[in-house]
Amino acid sequence: MKKRWICLFVENEIGVLARIAGLFSGKSYNLNSLTVGATEDTSISRMTISLTSDDKTFEQIKKQLNRSVEVIKVVDYTDIPIHMKEILFIQINNCSDNDKTEINRLANIFSVSVIDYNFSSILLQCTQTEYKNNALISLLKKKFLNRIEITRGGSVAVEAIGISER
Repeated sequence: MKKRWICLFVENEIGVLARIAGLFSGKSYNLNSLTVGATEDTSISRMTISLTSDDKTFEQIKKQLNRSVEVIKVVDYTDIPIHMKEILFIQINNCSDNDKTEINRLANIFSVSVIDYNFSSILLQCTQTEYKNNALISLLKKKFLNRIEITRGGSVAVEAIGISER
């Protein structure tokens, strides 16, 4: 089993997302992440899909997507250089003054923004790779056991034109 990435260019029409997602659920394929947004051409949307599968299953998925009427283009990002980012919000609750100092220090180290706070909670925003976000979550779970809330968005990716970052 291997982590896979697919970029789909699809017609920007009602129901396309549901049909693509239905294709995956109908075959019992599990998605790790799915993001969708309009492109510079408002009639076309770009989907970035992350999944874990073996080679045979992945080839089946790509063939089925290519047969879908709404799909304009399928790009396999798995083994090519790409730039990828995921948005992550982490709320840390019941913070002491020492906790806040430590959170601000970690935010600086991880290039994370403190976007909101009150007397006892801090909200962080992180737009890093999935790998870096996982490392931050792991660290914060250890330091602030049972005091964090995590909200993750899906990853977006684009082909690298020079230097890649995964």
